[in-house]
Amino acid sequence: MKLQIAFDILELDKAISTAHELQEYADIFEIGSLLIYKYGDRAIREFRTSFPQKTLLADAKIADRSKEAVTLLAQAGADWITVIAGTGRNVIHTACTTAHDLGKKIMLDLIDASSLGQSALEAQSLGVNALLFHKPADEDAQLTFLDRWDMVRGNTKLPIFVSAHITRENIHEILNINPTGIIMSKGVIESANPREEARYFHDLIAQ
Repeated sequence: MKLQIAFDILELDKAISTAHELQEYADIFEIGSLLIYKYGDRAIREFRTSFPQKTLLADAKIADRSKEAVTLLAQAGADWITVIAGTGRNVIHTACTTAHDLGKKIMLDLIDASSLGQSALEAQSLGVNALLFHKPADEDAQLTFLDRWDMVRGNTKLPIFVSAHITRENIHEILNINPTGIIMSKGVIESANPREEARYFHDLIAQ
């Protein structure tokens, strides 16, 4: 199981300085959409310069112009790039084809999927490399976290990463479903001791 640390903050210098503290515990650094909105591809370039060997994911949430967007982000140094599931199949397929031609990978973000099961079912044929599954902060009483998970897991063999406002209190619920990776953000970045918090989750999932 992999640990992905997401930098969902607005200050690039702070993100990179924090990343230096956490690099030995994270498998993937995610350059959050806010950093990309504010700094453009500079955010990815500076992360790549600072961490030449680290796997980097650009959370661009691409919805259109996927060939140009993927090319831009890949050339800046991203290894993985996110595309939202609610966009058109042709956009997703073009993103995947472009990424693969450049030696990169696409993670399909299911945050806006109209049908979790259908998006999961179609993803591999479109060329997607992995899925990003979100645990809602407020559970729908008629559709639990496990129901949603089963809709996705039951329709694909692709790797699935889980973003779920993960804390020490709920981490075991996430580990029980055995995702490919977990995504930590504020629970690590905004903790009193980000390095210690990252080490805790790294060691826990390595057991």
